[in-house]
Amino acid sequence: MLTVEAEIEKINRQMTAKGYKLTVQREVTLRVLLENEQDHLSAEEVFMLVKSKYPEIGLATVYRTLELLTELHIVVKMNFGDGMARYDLRSEDHEHMHHHLICHTCGALHEIKDDWLLELEERLQREYGFKVTDHRLDFTGHFQSCKGTECKRQRKVV
Repeated sequence: MLTVEAEIEKINRQMTAKGYKLTVQREVTLRVLLENEQDHLSAEEVFMLVKSKYPEIGLATVYRTLELLTELHIVVKMNFGDGMARYDLRSEDHEHMHHHLICHTCGALHEIKDDWLLELEERLQREYGFKVTDHRLDFTGHFQSCKGTECKRQRKVV
């Protein structure tokens, strides 16, 4: 796993290759996303954390940065059923996005980094001539250990 600085440098190279500059505002936003990678932050949460580090920044700048990072496939905008768009960094370590288990009782979110769909992708290629380039899978339900609102917003990577 790369350090935050190494991740920022890698993303800077990606942006430069696509004709974009890593401005101070973009770097601070990226740093917040990297430092809080497991939290699947909303735009408002990103803004509040960025503002604490860079008080001059405006909400519109953070929104534009998140949209640019989404367009460049550096982050993915997700909705876990709570009415908020949340942002998840794409991982270079995995060919596809990771999967999520979402508890509809308490809102807990667990990530699954393993790619369980490779066999299905191969079958789709073989039977339909369809090459899967990416996928994302979210399972909703509830954990046996769920205690309702007491475990609200727990997040874990599996």
